[in-house]
Amino acid sequence: MKPTHKLLFILCALLVLGFIYYSSWKLHLYVWGQKPRKSPPELAYKYGNLSEGVCKPGYAAAKMTSIYPKFVRKAPMFLDRNFKQHTKIKNYLPPFGIKTQERIIDNILAETKSFGLREDLDSLGCKRCIIVGNGGILYNKSLGSRIDEYDVVVRLNGAPIADYKRDVGTKTTLRITYPEGAIQKSEQYEGDSLFVFSAFKPIDFKWLKNMVFKEKLSRMDGFWKSVAQHVPRKPAEMRILNPYFIQEAAFQFIGLPFNNGLMGKGNIPTLGTVAITMALHNCDEVAVAGFGYDMTSPQAPLHYYESVKMSAIKESWTHNIAKEKEFLRKLVKANVITDLTKGI
Repeated sequence: MKPTHKLLFILCALLVLGFIYYSSWKLHLYVWGQKPRKSPPELAYKYGNLSEGVCKPGYAAAKMTSIYPKFVRKAPMFLDRNFKQHTKIKNYLPPFGIKTQERIIDNILAETKSFGLREDLDSLGCKRCIIVGNGGILYNKSLGSRIDEYDVVVRLNGAPIADYKRDVGTKTTLRITYPEGAIQKSEQYEGDSLFVFSAFKPIDFKWLKNMVFKEKLSRMDGFWKSVAQHVPRKPAEMRILNPYFIQEAAFQFIGLPFNNGLMGKGNIPTLGTVAITMALHNCDEVAVAGFGYDMTSPQAPLHYYESVKMSAIKESWTHNIAKEKEFLRKLVKANVITDLTKGI
């Protein structure tokens, strides 16, 4: 064999071996669920070629991972019958987990029987979600039609839509609330939204059991204000929000005091930030509207639906608004979420 032919043969063999090694390395990563993280240029190429307005599969998770490398997208939105297997929540008391509440959750889930969104939404290959906050910044912005364009519209507590459709839209996919924040007048509920319960203390689960089984509340001790006596929803239309999102938002994203995993001063995220965290795990694109308190304008409306002013905000025992704002600004700056009202 001529020397030149021998050299070509060796080079070809090296190329083949190199290709086999590279392919096996990528296959190994995929088998173990460690899909190689895309670098920013690769993300720009992947999503930059899509037409404007087209949903970008995996976009929010990919952008989130670029600033929080340990972020893992898979985290169920709601508790299901396998909730005891979720190691991240079983060793924590509410609001960060389900410890001591396993039996009552079992009873509730046996009655509700449903654990997803809707069949048409669960089957979507790409979901665009928006979290609609209650901030006064929404007032007179005429964003209603734009909000209604999203696949999943999330609203919080008792924020009304009936008289504010031009600004906040008409569509509600799910409404997340805790007992003290739940709508108290049955006629104010939307006709087809899911009732999503978020627990912040053990007694909250007892309240939910009463609502699911249509039982009368025997006592009101343990709540810091009056709570709804009835929720006009069938059990199949009620869900329990995965408490992991409270835990993750508090300790991994915002950096609130751990306090041995117990509720304490300044270590509970607001429901809005919890909802955003949920969406980052379960939606391909995430937007927000109605977020942000402008403390430099004390006469500005606190909420879009009432006359209370920004100056009414007092120092919160449970929340750290400054640290939450820092976290949310980080998401907006990195294009993880889109802020329609630009209040963050």
